[in-house]
Order: sequence, then C-alpha cells, then structure tokens
Amino acid sequence: MYATQADFVGRSSVAAPSRVEDYIRSTQFDRPTLVLDTDLVADRFHALRAGLGHAAIHYAVKANPERAIVERLIGLGCHFDAASRAEIELCLGLGAHPGSISFGNTVKRASDIAFAHHAGITLFAADAEEEIDKIAAHAPGAEIYIRVVVTASEADWPLSRKFGCAPGKVIPLMRRAREAGLRPVGLSFHVGSQTRHAAMWGATLDEVAGIWAAARAAGFDLDLLNIGGGFPAFYGEEVEPPASYAAEVMRLVAARFGEVPRVMAEPGRGLVAEAGAIAAEVMLVSKKSDTDTHRWVYLDIGKFSGLAETIDEAIRYQFATERDHEPMGPCILAGPSCDSADVLYERRPVLLPLGLTSGDRVIIRNAGAYTSTYASVGFNGFPPLDVVVI
Repeated sequence: MYATQADFVGRSSVAAPSRVEDYIRSTQFDRPTLVLDTDLVADRFHALRAGLGHAAIHYAVKANPERAIVERLIGLGCHFDAASRAEIELCLGLGAHPGSISFGNTVKRASDIAFAHHAGITLFAADAEEEIDKIAAHAPGAEIYIRVVVTASEADWPLSRKFGCAPGKVIPLMRRAREAGLRPVGLSFHVGSQTRHAAMWGATLDEVAGIWAAARAAGFDLDLLNIGGGFPAFYGEEVEPPASYAAEVMRLVAARFGEVPRVMAEPGRGLVAEAGAIAAEVMLVSKKSDTDTHRWVYLDIGKFSGLAETIDEAIRYQFATERDHEPMGPCILAGPSCDSADVLYERRPVLLPLGLTSGDRVIIRNAGAYTSTYASVGFNGFPPLDVVVI
C-alpha cells in the first residue's frame, strides 16, 4: 500500500551548501559525481569541538576517506577511528600521529594488528576472547577498550548485534586482557546511526553507565569512555545544531559517569554528510500501466553506485532540480542497474516535479557520508561515483 501525501519526502526546507550546489549547477558531468567542500567539514569540526569540550574527536574514516578531508582534519588537530590497515596507512601517510589513531574495528586480521603496533598505534577495540588473544600476541602491552552491545536505541538506523559483547562478558574479557599483559582501559558503544536528538542518548548511556560501574567495582580502573558516533546530519527531519547537540550529549555523559579522564567521540556522518552533494541525472520517467498512480523515476546512480544507505529507506536523501518551481507529485525513485533490489524509495515515495524528464539534472543533498565509499567498482558496467573537492 502506498504512502499518503503526508508521508512524501520532497525538497529540503534547509538550504544545502551553496558553494557545492553552485558548482554543480555551473559544471557539466558525464557521470554521477560527489562534490565536497572541505571548508564545510572544518566548520562542522569546530562546532562539534566547541560542544564536546574535553572529548577527543576521532573522525570515523569509513564515512568518507577522501584524502583532502583527512588532510584537512589532520591540520585541525583531529584524531581518527580506523577500521582497517588501509585507513591507518591513509592517515599516517598524510601526517597523522600514531597516537591520534585508534584501531576501532573489533574484527581485525592478526597481521594488521601487528602492522598497527609496529606503526606506533597503542589503542585497540575488542569484543571477544579470540580478539583479545590476537591483540596480546601481536600488540603486547597495548591499551584496549571493550565494545558493548546496547539495546536501547532511538536512532533512525539502530546498529545490529554484529559488533559488541553482552554486558555479562565485559568483566571476564577485561580479566582475560589483563592476564594477557594488555591494559583494559575502558568501554565503547554506538548509540545508533542518525540519532537525531541528543535526548535520545539517555537510555543508552544509562545502560553503559551500569556496566562501567560494575567494571570499576570489580577492580578495573577505567579512564576511557568511547561514546562512538550517532551524530546526525539533515535528511529532511529536524536535527539540533551540532554544537548544542554535542554539548547536551556531554552533559548527559557527565551526569552518569562523572569526571572521565578520557572521552572519545567518533563522528563520521555528523562531520562530512552536509559538506557534499551528488550531481546526478534522470535516465527515465515512466509508468508501469496507464492506471498506475505513481511515476517511476530512474537516476544514473543507485544502491550499487553510492546510495547504499537507502536500504530499508533508512536514510532519506533530499533532492533539488531545476524544475522545483513547477507542480510537484509523488514518484518511486530507482537506480539504473539491472537488479530489482536497486529501488531507492517506494514505501514512502519522493515528491519531485511532474515535468521531470530524461536528461534533467538532480542534486542529491547532504550526501558527503557513506556514498563514495559504498560505490561498487562498476556493477553492471556503471561507473563508480566520481569525487571532486572544491
């Protein structure tokens, strides 16, 4: 059953980065292209740092590993959360200090742990016995923090149980780490991607605070709390300004944990999403039958070429066209590939101009995060998402 008019998602009421959109409107592209403005990344970094206070910002490199972004953040004194050897090499190669990088993936190849250790990285995440054993063998004496599964999440995209351990495993894992010569220094968690309001962190922080207190009571002198990501971007629903959002999160942390010597935050989306937009093109507009209520609009970019976060319609991108002054109507939005899963929005159709036709240009707003990194190398022969930094 199709959604009602009230459910449609149309143009953003919040202006997207004007420099990015101006560049897209004045430039011809022969393939889908992500345009990024690192000045906007810097602006967001300063806003988050103002709100987070003494917490160290570890940019989640996986959100967008574009060299210009990483280089700009290094210059601003940012730290980094790396999920792989390649991300570590990227950061180090651009001048990041090893002490500013944490190896935050809880599933690591032993040789990559050894590489990170020899490169000078001392902080690792773990959530299982075998991972602790690998770290002890290949990064002796390292600091580790235990990632915990949290069940209380009000995020638009709650994370699964893939990463983290149950609360009851935290203390046994810390004991195992200490016995293996490692230094268990704290906990990490993730409140869920796109947690739009700071108040939504409360129940998760309550959950983690109980685990923290139990670990300290068991004799572990914890001094590191990694609050992960979850910092939101604008996708059509109201989000709080980044500085006030971050400040409220830190107030909630302090109310539950008191003075924690080291706090880490790992914004990815919240740092880079609004710094970029995608230049796309309409490939076809059609109806499946003469009585069909909705048009199908096919873009030259889809799930396999950068818009993977439209899975389950979790992330609701905003669109702008040169026909936005014309009458609008609902449509089902799809990508170009020969895969029936490549439908972006159908349960909640998108509001786009009724006059839209093949060849019309479309701007996909606030698409700086999890787009270029999710693009395939060329599924169906369609080119991967190109990137331009202005």
